[in-house]
Amino acid sequence: MSSEVVDACIAPEGRLDVLSQAEVSKLRDTSQGGLYNLFRNCSLAVLNCGSSLDDGRELLERYRSFEIRVLQEEGGINLQLVGAPASAFVDGAMIKGINEHLFAVLRDVVYVSDEINGNPSFDLATSEGITNAVFHILRNAGILRPLSNPNLVVCWGGHSIARNEYDYSKEVGYQMGLRGLDICTGCGPGAMKGPMKGAAIGHAKQRISNGQYIGVSEPGIIAAESPNPIVNDLVIMPDVEKRLEAFVRIGHGIVVFPGGVGTAEEILFLLGVLLHPANRAIPFPMVLTGPASAEDYFKEIDQFIAGTLGGEARRRYRVIIDDPVLAAREVRAGVEEARQFRAEKGDAYYFNWLLKIEQEFQTPFVPTHENMRNLELHRNQERHLLAASLRRAFSGIVAGNVKDEGIRAIEENGHFEIRGDAGILGPMDSLLASFVEQRRMKLPGREYVPCYRLIK
Repeated sequence: MSSEVVDACIAPEGRLDVLSQAEVSKLRDTSQGGLYNLFRNCSLAVLNCGSSLDDGRELLERYRSFEIRVLQEEGGINLQLVGAPASAFVDGAMIKGINEHLFAVLRDVVYVSDEINGNPSFDLATSEGITNAVFHILRNAGILRPLSNPNLVVCWGGHSIARNEYDYSKEVGYQMGLRGLDICTGCGPGAMKGPMKGAAIGHAKQRISNGQYIGVSEPGIIAAESPNPIVNDLVIMPDVEKRLEAFVRIGHGIVVFPGGVGTAEEILFLLGVLLHPANRAIPFPMVLTGPASAEDYFKEIDQFIAGTLGGEARRRYRVIIDDPVLAAREVRAGVEEARQFRAEKGDAYYFNWLLKIEQEFQTPFVPTHENMRNLELHRNQERHLLAASLRRAFSGIVAGNVKDEGIRAIEENGHFEIRGDAGILGPMDSLLASFVEQRRMKLPGREYVPCYRLIK
């Protein structure tokens, strides 16, 4: 990959054009815990759009000299870039989609810092307060469409998948686009890009000119999963838990494509939420689908869920192999069922307020070695709480694999130790081993070396 860089000064493309002096001062704060580093790293990830580099730590090191400065001028604000990836420019001008994403990062970083953190109106110590914060971040980003019928499908899957799996995700997206469904993903490449690309073609054929392609990311993962160029609404949530809640609050259905540990984390989050007694009557379509070559992948996922969470969890999803039309029809029918339910209950179409999400799923999990050792991985608890603990375990493995702070923690202190009942860790070990065997735990340029050790 080329590391050619350019310097530039750019103006916003209609996303955010004015800032207060206090906000600019915060964005220039380079101290530990200051806002500058967060803004800089997320901005660099956005500028890396289209690159094959999917290692967050390598990205930060390769462009170590990159700087971004906010300039206040008489007409508003500009951004001065020093040492930015040249791939973000065409003939000296920044690609418009990347420009929009860059100012979306600025918008969200400033909003969370000024309006959410430390604001007594958002009690982040309570479940309701966290949900309220998620709603306001999404509303400020302008992605909620209050006058539209439910049609938003969240697509999960790996950012580094085989070509045939990518092509399959694109075909499913195409079939969903033909049926008037919009797409929301984690905004990156692979199974996050494929459905959007397919839906864009389906929308074009149906002359749908206002299709929505939402990308939802967070600072810890965006460097490894830079926003793909099809995303026309990007929002950066403060952490992975709020990102996951955003998905299930705004989505009307979920389609899961092949992936790895991060995809398993997402599946566990949704199943844990749906297993809560308050949510058992809420329709929420969930389709797991892939080409014939992914059949073993979904078989392992299904066996893991059966061995840990049981039959009730398995009834919340349907596995469809090598049939894009059926997958699209299934999720379209599920979205319509969700629409009828929300209409009967008086719930908003654009934000699923009725869904009960407890703090076990909302509180940010910091994957330290101590926290990973202390996970509650046993059957002597309600199944939705077990799902929450399993989700945290997989989240920690994701951090150890691809997040800069997680990689450094492993280098300094050795493997994460994951302890629990043999009846839980046995299926987990089998699933993780299958990911390694299928090369779904690969790391850029080298063989996968586990960042964890299971202790039964």
